Amino acid sequence: MPFKIVRNDITKVKADAIVNTANPNPICVSGTDLAIYEAAGKEKLLEERAGIGKIARGDIAVTGAYNLKAKYIIHTVGPVWTDGLHHEFEILEDYYRKSLQKALELKCESIARGSVL
Repeated sequence: MPFKIVRNDITKVKADAIVNTANPNPICVSGTDLAIYEAAGKEKLLEERAGIGKIARGDIAVTGAYNLKAKYIIHTVGPVWTDGLHHEFEILEDYYRKSLQKALELKCESIARGSVL
């Protein structure tokens, strides 16, 4: 399948997996993360996410996508930028690599990563 860039609201994109930049703890407070939870069905998604617990920086977790036009949400936890000397690049690389590996394991043919317009 060819690589294609689509500019759209992530909560409206049809894809096998949506990659969400998540809080390490099972909460959603603002931005794209909150918009994804609200569009998916906040109560059910939070319940499943709470069952996973804390996600370490650089790691991922997968939940169902509920009311989104996707099969899965891959929750990723990125680095907190300090100065580039505290493994920020390695953490970022880890979560991108792990997200793509998980999408491959789930046999995803399309992945959406982006923001809410």
